[in-house]
Amino acid sequence: MNDKWREALEQEHRPDVIEQRLRAPSRARNLPDAILGGIDGCVTTFAVVSGAFGAGFSATVALVLGLANLLADGFSMAISNYEAIKAQREHVDGVRNDEHHHIDVVPDGEREEIRQIFQRKGFQGDTLERVVDTICGDREVWVETMLREEHGLQTEGLSPLRSAFVTFSAFVVVGVMPLLPYGLPGLDTTQQFLASLAVAGLMFFLIGMGKSLVYHQPVLTSGLRTLLIGGAAAGLAFLTGHLAQALFGVGM
Repeated sequence: MNDKWREALEQEHRPDVIEQRLRAPSRARNLPDAILGGIDGCVTTFAVVSGAFGAGFSATVALVLGLANLLADGFSMAISNYEAIKAQREHVDGVRNDEHHHIDVVPDGEREEIRQIFQRKGFQGDTLERVVDTICGDREVWVETMLREEHGLQTEGLSPLRSAFVTFSAFVVVGVMPLLPYGLPGLDTTQQFLASLAVAGLMFFLIGMGKSLVYHQPVLTSGLRTLLIGGAAAGLAFLTGHLAQALFGVGM
């Protein structure tokens, strides 16, 4: 084990650092929302670009369609994520109210649930009873423990507005990248498409790499996997546009 890495790890596990980390608000949902928004934004706009190029549309048409889809789909995705997180939080609140009611009506039964939950974790005898007494001695701790342990619910970090904002921001920021070459002067349609292809590929690869660094996955493997997913979506859009042009005569 590297000495510097071990020393840094030990610093992260000092009592005061642990206390500060545990007191900090949960930000667990921020990264998944950003990854989802970024990938979907890049797929959406580059799929439009690929379809337009495959159908033989002009660069202006591709740019207009790309921007329209970017804003409309980004807004739609943000609202959908907002509603999903809001529904999840309402579900948690409903279960929390039920647990408060159960404690009022059948407190001994709720204590027994806590006892069996921690018994399954290996606690026994007097130690088990002290754990039960400690948890059940604080009603809020009791209820929150039931939410996590009995129902498997996440009780922290559920912010509909934050999730919607992060999703929309990542969608727009990453999604606009494949459209940038269409705003550059002096490039013909093919050059603009190839430049857009290169930018989109870079975005997919960077998102995959960033995800791997956070989730401790192989960097190259994660980057290539995300690149292949985006490439498959773009290829499908290009094929659809090309077939539409061949079958129905659409295009310029």
